[in-house]
Amino acid sequence: MLTRIILLVTFLLVASMPPALAQSQPRRQFIRDAEVENTIRTFGTPIFQAAGLDPSAVRINLIIDSTLNAFVAGGQNIFFHTGLLVRSEHPGQLIGVMAHETGHIAGGHLIRSTDAMASASTEAILATLLAAAAGAASGRGDAAAAMMLGGNELAMRSLLAFSRSQESQADQMAMRFLDDTRQSGKGLIEFFEILGDQEALVSSRQDPYVRTHPLTRDRVSFVRNAVEHSPYSKTPWPPEWVEMHKRMKAKLFAFIEPPIRTFQRYKETDASIEARYARAVAAYRKPDVAMALGLIDGLIKERPNDPYFWELKGQMLFENARGTEAVEPYRKAVKLLPDSALLRIALGQVLIETEDPAMLGEAETHLTAAVNREPEDRFAWQQLAIAFGRNGKEGMASYALAEHYMLSGKLSEAQFHANKAEQLLGKQGSVWLRIQDIKERASHVRAEQERGRKWW
Repeated sequence: MLTRIILLVTFLLVASMPPALAQSQPRRQFIRDAEVENTIRTFGTPIFQAAGLDPSAVRINLIIDSTLNAFVAGGQNIFFHTGLLVRSEHPGQLIGVMAHETGHIAGGHLIRSTDAMASASTEAILATLLAAAAGAASGRGDAAAAMMLGGNELAMRSLLAFSRSQESQADQMAMRFLDDTRQSGKGLIEFFEILGDQEALVSSRQDPYVRTHPLTRDRVSFVRNAVEHSPYSKTPWPPEWVEMHKRMKAKLFAFIEPPIRTFQRYKETDASIEARYARAVAAYRKPDVAMALGLIDGLIKERPNDPYFWELKGQMLFENARGTEAVEPYRKAVKLLPDSALLRIALGQVLIETEDPAMLGEAETHLTAAVNREPEDRFAWQQLAIAFGRNGKEGMASYALAEHYMLSGKLSEAQFHANKAEQLLGKQGSVWLRIQDIKERASHVRAEQERGRKWW
């Protein structure tokens, strides 16, 4: 569900700017959605395996931005702008881009501005890139505020850009990955044609992908030739992938664009799954809850084992002050997709919000499972701390808060709660070991920050 949106400060010094200037700066947002992420991961897993990567180690990150862009940074992280996802016409175009970006990972072309970036949270990675862009422009940290007023584009471009030789190498690897997985490379050449249409535009109007991934005639010629000679160039995409792609586009469009635009694009006469899905989201956002529930109930009746339809129904109910009614739809979603950390987090939050003490144990179970699968999700740790606290488990609540504050970059709070948890829980078990890790990490980051202040 597109309910968890993480605002990213465009630069680290935004808080120090005059309010009027700070409000005028564009913001990027991370979004989390189980269906969208699982769709992209389904498309990407064969490519990752062909590249010799562990698919579970590759992190998929979504940024609300209407421009066409994708990039890799901070280890095995692939970032997608929603504009690229929505504008892709079929799975092949998105898979072609993923194969190319995977080529950058496999080819060792990643940015290594700091050793910590490879293990940092996705929010920290992007914040690091943005802050580094400010400093890169002049070599001075105090120039970041000035860079925020519009001069950061050049520095960001230089940080994220690859050389022409690296682009060519990534293309070669992409075509190999596609052939190894018996997939057509037509999508990549089609994507290049989209980019080619932008080369005549002035730089400020080009999509970021054009500016950070230089497109040359040699690159286009190589990919076109590789596609023409591939035995898999006419291989069709699995029908289920085609539907997944259509649903992903419809869902993103409906959540991001104004409802009126969704109703214009996905007209009432369109009875396809994706159109009814989009209209259900648009009605929920309008808000017309009766219409939204009618549409989603119709989809559930048609496909009772679809976890994402149940999830959306739970979201509709929960966000319209019908939390108790939302529990069962979320339970069904989790039962159908038990490995989804995001679904378990959502269910855990709903269970807590019912304010029924009998629900707290179940909330703990789901949230604990979620943080085990996604230990960097600070919202999940926060919710787990609430569940522990309301259930009278003060020591575990402090431990969960220590994890939450550590991920949030609030070192003093993290150390305070780590010390408190250690006092309450004693010096035994895996939790105690993790508490020591938090304390050590907090001290290390503090020391690095102090050295940085002295250097400037």
